[in-house]
Amino acid sequence: MPEGPSVRKFQLLTSRFVGQVVAKVGGSSKKINVNDLNALRLQDSQVHGKNLFLAFVAASSPLGPNVEETVLQEEAAMGASSLVQGKQEQVCVPLTPPQEEELQDLQNSRPGAPSAPTEGPGSWLRFHFGLFGSIRANEFSRASRANKRGDWKDPAPRLVLYFESGGFLVFYNCRMHWCSSLVADPTSDILSAEFHRGQALDALRTSRPICYTLLDQRYFSGLGNIIKNEVLYLVKIHPLTQGSLLAQSDLEHLLDCAIQFTSNWLQSKLQGKGLHLQIYQKEQCPLGHVVMKGALGPPGGWKRLTWWCPQCQPAVLSGDGGPTLGIE
Repeated sequence: MPEGPSVRKFQLLTSRFVGQVVAKVGGSSKKINVNDLNALRLQDSQVHGKNLFLAFVAASSPLGPNVEETVLQEEAAMGASSLVQGKQEQVCVPLTPPQEEELQDLQNSRPGAPSAPTEGPGSWLRFHFGLFGSIRANEFSRASRANKRGDWKDPAPRLVLYFESGGFLVFYNCRMHWCSSLVADPTSDILSAEFHRGQALDALRTSRPICYTLLDQRYFSGLGNIIKNEVLYLVKIHPLTQGSLLAQSDLEHLLDCAIQFTSNWLQSKLQGKGLHLQIYQKEQCPLGHVVMKGALGPPGGWKRLTWWCPQCQPAVLSGDGGPTLGIE
């Protein structure tokens, strides 16, 4: 599913429509009544980790910040986040059904996460994107290849918002529900200027394998499987290393690298550049070593495909002299 940098880019797309009134709706979503959005004004657009939140109000309600102000505020916030982080694509391969993975992400939110779905429309519509989920502005996604039946069938959007201005937004492969209020904790969002380093370090230094902790959205909201794999290779840490076995300096370096990599990926996306991967879905590391692949995850939890180089990322010995390995 899309990771934090992708969802931030989606948020910038939607921000340009803030202040506009929905003239017509479409889409295949059965989770909400899409007709409830008719004649509502898009009042605000916010992002938290892998989740996008859009606020809708009656068209007669007072306007919030205009479109230009909203976009500038968001871009300024991202720039400030990058500066702070400097100083100190969407591909996921879940081994469980995408719906279950999305549910795990929603459950792995901090106590300050948005409220549960309401029976009817609330103020905020929450979007959680599935595998290959995306948003397009003023264009529809077209089939890039034939499906298993040999048909060139375009993807079906879950929601289409047509605005009075003539523009439109198209949402693909996402789950939506209404929230009565937006209560998000920016201290856990790795792309937020308010990201709490101390809180993240406390989570990393536990006895859990480091690759489990990095995907815990309670502490690293927005960090996904691509970032996890790439960052662990960059800092040369085996994914199943227990955080408690690493020196404080190693944990600090890991955190710095995770923040910087995520921020750099966002900036590349905003500039229309691709992401150069070193280990994710590779057969060899940049040094030519054979890469190993395994489905790693906590007992009873969902597993994520993980790539690592045994030579560049050697296993760390535990206190009893054995390696901290336990591939399930």
